Amino acid sequence: MRSPAETAALARGTRQVAVRRYGVAEQTAQDDSVVIEEPLQIQLAWPGGERNIAITMRTPGNDTELALGFLLTEGIIVPGDIVAAGESPDLPGSPGEPDSPEADDNTVCIRLTARPPLELLHERNFYISSSCGICGKTAMQAVKLRSGRDSADDAMQISPAALLCLPPALMQRQTLFAGTGSIHAAAAFDSNGQVQRVFEDVGRHNAVDKVIGAALLAAEIPLRGAGIFVSGRAGFELVQKAVMAGSPLLAAVGAPSSLAIELAWEAGLTLVGFLRDGRFNVYSCPDRIR
Repeated sequence: MRSPAETAALARGTRQVAVRRYGVAEQTAQDDSVVIEEPLQIQLAWPGGERNIAITMRTPGNDTELALGFLLTEGIIVPGDIVAAGESPDLPGSPGEPDSPEADDNTVCIRLTARPPLELLHERNFYISSSCGICGKTAMQAVKLRSGRDSADDAMQISPAALLCLPPALMQRQTLFAGTGSIHAAAAFDSNGQVQRVFEDVGRHNAVDKVIGAALLAAEIPLRGAGIFVSGRAGFELVQKAVMAGSPLLAAVGAPSSLAIELAWEAGLTLVGFLRDGRFNVYSCPDRIR
């Protein structure tokens, strides 16, 4: 039986559609659950100004966390910048300043203490599909410059047995995947292999942004001592996000790319791939696997 939280997640993240099912000897008409993919507009507001920053295709739910994680991992904000964040048009503003721009269910506004470094926004086109979080940006140097991450800041150690606990633990908490079979998941986990929070989204990078945004709201950035686990492959953009969030380890069910491995080595990030079926590969900084 589903919990109230799981029921609410399904209601917001899925939709019933009519399908015709075919088998060897029969066909039937019935309803099926599909994951919702809708645009989310991310707005920034600060004393004396505001701007629409990005449109991303995502699965509705935890939109504030998604926006915060995206802005943090793109180097647009740091934790101390945030005054308020949310989907409501009634967000509190700074004294003497107007309220946040009007919002709706597909808009999130992040109010900041001061104008962000908007020159960063000219480096890429911020229309983001749900399958790609990099969209043409030449970001290797930018990630290294902006993350400020020092691999000596953390001493995370994890055993192979703890890592192998992650895939079944994640699957048990993938509510939308169980209902649709067509959605990605990401989780934060500790050195004992305990999953701390799980988020799902039609986009891999969106799910990771939700994990990082939730950590930002909980004042847990940088993510020292916490790894990130993803249900798909480990592309460059996911390594970028883990590095920007200060996480020492990124693990993935699928394979990494060559550029992801290169950035992981340069940033001092342990990168684990093919974490499934009782095995995994370590592609960078293996000393954290004890």
